[in-house]
Amino acid sequence: MNPSRLETATLGGGCFWCLEAVFQELRGVESVRSGYAGGARENPSYEQVSTGATGHAEVVQIRFDPDVIAFREILHVFFATHDPTTLNRQGGDVGTQYRSVIFHGSEAQKRTAEAVVAEIGAAGAFPDPVVTELSPLEAFYPAEDYHVDYYRSNPAQPYCRYVIDPKVSKFRMQFFDKLKT
Repeated sequence: MNPSRLETATLGGGCFWCLEAVFQELRGVESVRSGYAGGARENPSYEQVSTGATGHAEVVQIRFDPDVIAFREILHVFFATHDPTTLNRQGGDVGTQYRSVIFHGSEAQKRTAEAVVAEIGAAGAFPDPVVTELSPLEAFYPAEDYHVDYYRSNPAQPYCRYVIDPKVSKFRMQFFDKLKT
Protein backbone atom coordinates (compact mmCIF):
# COMPACT_ATOMS: atom_id res chain seq x y z
CA MET A 1 0.00 0.00 0.00
CA ASN A 2 1.08 3.52 -0.73
CA PRO A 3 0.63 5.44 2.57
CA SER A 4 0.36 8.78 0.78
CA ARG A 5 -2.64 7.50 -1.23
CA LEU A 6 -4.66 6.16 1.70
CA GLU A 7 -8.17 7.49 2.19
CA THR A 8 -10.44 7.41 5.24
CA ALA A 9 -14.03 6.25 5.61
CA THR A 10 -15.96 6.81 8.84
CA LEU A 11 -19.00 4.58 9.28
CA GLY A 12 -21.46 3.73 12.03
CA GLY A 13 -23.67 0.66 11.88
CA GLY A 14 -24.38 -0.43 15.43
CA CYS A 15 -21.68 -1.70 17.72
CA PHE A 16 -18.24 -0.70 16.50
CA TRP A 17 -16.81 -4.09 17.47
CA CYS A 18 -18.84 -5.71 14.67
CA LEU A 19 -17.71 -3.29 11.99
CA GLU A 20 -14.09 -3.45 13.13
CA ALA A 21 -14.11 -7.26 12.89
CA VAL A 22 -15.48 -7.17 9.33
CA PHE A 23 -13.35 -4.39 7.87
CA GLN A 24 -10.09 -5.71 9.36
CA GLU A 25 -10.40 -8.68 6.99
CA LEU A 26 -11.07 -6.66 3.83
CA ARG A 27 -8.29 -6.48 1.25
CA GLY A 28 -7.13 -2.90 0.73
CA VAL A 29 -7.88 -1.87 4.32
CA GLU A 30 -4.75 -0.72 6.11
CA SER A 31 -6.30 -0.06 9.53
CA VAL A 32 -9.60 0.14 11.39
CA ARG A 33 -10.05 2.20 14.52
CA SER A 34 -13.17 2.24 16.70
CA GLY A 35 -14.34 5.59 17.97
CA TYR A 36 -17.08 8.15 18.22
CA ALA A 37 -18.42 10.82 15.86
CA GLY A 38 -21.46 12.96 15.27
CA GLY A 39 -22.02 14.45 18.69
CA ALA A 40 -21.22 17.66 20.49
CA ARG A 41 -19.10 16.42 23.40
CA GLU A 42 -15.34 16.57 22.88
CA ASN A 43 -13.32 13.46 23.76
CA PRO A 44 -16.28 11.40 25.01
CA SER A 45 -15.84 8.16 26.90
CA TYR A 46 -17.51 4.87 26.07
CA GLU A 47 -19.66 5.21 29.18
CA GLN A 48 -20.82 8.70 28.11
CA VAL A 49 -21.60 7.63 24.54
CA SER A 50 -23.43 4.53 25.81
CA THR A 51 -26.02 6.72 27.53
CA GLY A 52 -27.11 8.15 24.17
CA ALA A 53 -26.91 11.68 25.61
CA THR A 54 -23.74 12.82 23.76
CA GLY A 55 -25.18 12.63 20.25
CA HIS A 56 -22.19 10.54 19.16
CA ALA A 57 -22.48 7.28 17.27
CA GLU A 58 -20.17 4.33 17.70
CA VAL A 59 -18.16 4.35 14.47
CA VAL A 60 -15.12 2.87 12.82
CA GLN A 61 -12.58 4.89 10.94
CA ILE A 62 -11.21 2.83 8.06
CA ARG A 63 -7.93 3.71 6.33
CA PHE A 64 -7.92 2.12 2.89
CA ASP A 65 -6.03 2.12 -0.38
CA PRO A 66 -8.37 3.29 -3.17
CA ASP A 67 -6.11 1.57 -5.72
CA VAL A 68 -7.11 -1.75 -4.11
CA ILE A 69 -10.67 -1.07 -2.93
CA ALA A 70 -12.91 1.86 -3.83
CA PHE A 71 -15.01 3.81 -1.33
CA ARG A 72 -18.07 2.51 -3.21
CA GLU A 73 -16.99 -1.08 -2.43
CA ILE A 74 -16.42 -0.17 1.21
CA LEU A 75 -20.03 1.05 1.30
CA HIS A 76 -21.36 -2.13 -0.30
CA VAL A 77 -19.67 -4.16 2.45
CA PHE A 78 -21.05 -1.73 5.04
CA PHE A 79 -24.63 -2.13 3.81
CA ALA A 80 -24.31 -5.91 3.58
CA THR A 81 -23.09 -6.30 7.16
CA HIS A 82 -25.64 -4.30 9.14
CA ASP A 83 -29.34 -3.40 8.91
CA PRO A 84 -29.60 0.12 7.46
CA THR A 85 -33.40 0.11 7.77
CA THR A 86 -33.71 0.29 11.55
CA LEU A 87 -33.59 3.77 13.02
CA ASN A 88 -31.21 4.04 15.98
CA ARG A 89 -30.98 0.29 16.42
CA GLN A 90 -28.98 -2.78 15.47
CA GLY A 91 -30.45 -5.96 16.92
CA GLY A 92 -30.53 -5.63 20.69
CA ASP A 93 -28.42 -2.44 20.65
CA VAL A 94 -30.85 0.48 20.86
CA GLY A 95 -30.17 4.24 20.88
CA THR A 96 -28.81 7.00 18.66
CA GLN A 97 -25.29 5.78 19.41
CA TYR A 98 -26.11 2.69 17.29
CA ARG A 99 -27.51 4.55 14.27
CA SER A 100 -26.60 3.72 10.70
CA VAL A 101 -24.49 6.63 9.49
CA ILE A 102 -21.90 7.54 6.88
CA PHE A 103 -19.71 10.47 7.93
CA HIS A 104 -18.34 11.73 4.62
CA GLY A 105 -14.98 13.43 4.58
CA SER A 106 -15.35 15.07 1.17
CA GLU A 107 -17.90 16.07 -1.45
CA ALA A 108 -16.80 13.09 -3.53
CA GLN A 109 -17.57 10.72 -0.64
CA LYS A 110 -20.93 12.42 -0.12
CA ARG A 111 -21.88 11.98 -3.79
CA THR A 112 -20.76 8.35 -3.76
CA ALA A 113 -22.72 7.64 -0.57
CA GLU A 114 -25.84 9.28 -1.99
CA ALA A 115 -25.50 7.24 -5.19
CA VAL A 116 -25.03 3.94 -3.32
CA VAL A 117 -28.03 4.63 -1.05
CA ALA A 118 -30.15 5.43 -4.13
CA GLU A 119 -28.95 2.25 -5.91
CA ILE A 120 -29.76 0.09 -2.91
CA GLY A 121 -33.20 1.65 -2.61
CA ALA A 122 -33.95 1.26 -6.33
CA ALA A 123 -32.79 -2.36 -6.27
CA GLY A 124 -35.14 -3.20 -3.40
CA ALA A 125 -32.24 -4.71 -1.49
CA PHE A 126 -34.14 -4.34 1.78
CA PRO A 127 -37.84 -4.79 2.55
CA ASP A 128 -37.94 -1.43 4.35
CA PRO A 129 -36.50 1.98 3.38
CA VAL A 130 -32.84 2.71 4.14
CA VAL A 131 -32.58 5.21 7.02
CA THR A 132 -28.80 5.60 6.98
CA GLU A 133 -27.82 9.14 7.90
CA LEU A 134 -25.32 10.99 5.69
CA SER A 135 -23.41 13.68 7.57
CA PRO A 136 -20.15 15.56 7.16
CA LEU A 137 -17.39 14.37 9.45
CA GLU A 138 -16.78 17.13 11.99
CA ALA A 139 -14.54 15.20 14.39
CA PHE A 140 -13.52 11.64 15.17
CA TYR A 141 -12.60 10.63 18.71
CA PRO A 142 -10.77 7.30 19.09
CA ALA A 143 -12.32 4.84 21.51
CA GLU A 144 -10.44 3.66 24.55
CA ASP A 145 -7.61 1.18 23.95
CA TYR A 146 -9.55 -1.79 25.32
CA HIS A 147 -11.84 -1.55 22.27
CA VAL A 148 -8.93 -2.06 19.84
CA ASP A 149 -9.04 -5.52 18.19
CA TYR A 150 -11.93 -6.37 20.50
CA TYR A 151 -13.23 -9.35 18.53
CA ARG A 152 -9.77 -10.82 17.95
CA SER A 153 -8.87 -10.33 21.62
CA ASN A 154 -12.14 -11.68 23.06
CA PRO A 155 -13.36 -14.50 20.78
CA ALA A 156 -15.00 -16.43 23.63
CA GLN A 157 -16.92 -13.42 24.98
CA PRO A 158 -20.69 -14.09 24.52
CA TYR A 159 -21.30 -10.92 22.46
CA CYS A 160 -18.50 -11.92 20.13
CA ARG A 161 -19.77 -15.50 19.78
CA TYR A 162 -23.47 -14.76 19.33
CA VAL A 163 -23.51 -11.37 17.60
CA ILE A 164 -20.19 -10.77 15.86
CA ASP A 165 -19.39 -14.35 14.73
CA PRO A 166 -22.52 -14.60 12.53
CA LYS A 167 -21.82 -11.20 10.92
CA VAL A 168 -18.20 -12.10 10.19
CA SER A 169 -19.24 -15.50 8.79
CA LYS A 170 -21.83 -13.88 6.50
CA PHE A 171 -19.26 -11.31 5.37
CA ARG A 172 -16.65 -13.98 4.61
CA MET A 173 -19.11 -15.96 2.50
CA GLN A 174 -20.49 -12.96 0.62
CA PHE A 175 -17.15 -11.20 0.02
CA PHE A 176 -14.80 -14.17 -0.18
CA ASP A 177 -13.02 -12.66 -3.20
CA LYS A 178 -12.28 -9.44 -1.28
CA LEU A 179 -10.67 -11.00 1.82
CA LYS A 180 -7.06 -10.45 2.77
CA THR A 181 -4.97 -13.53 2.08
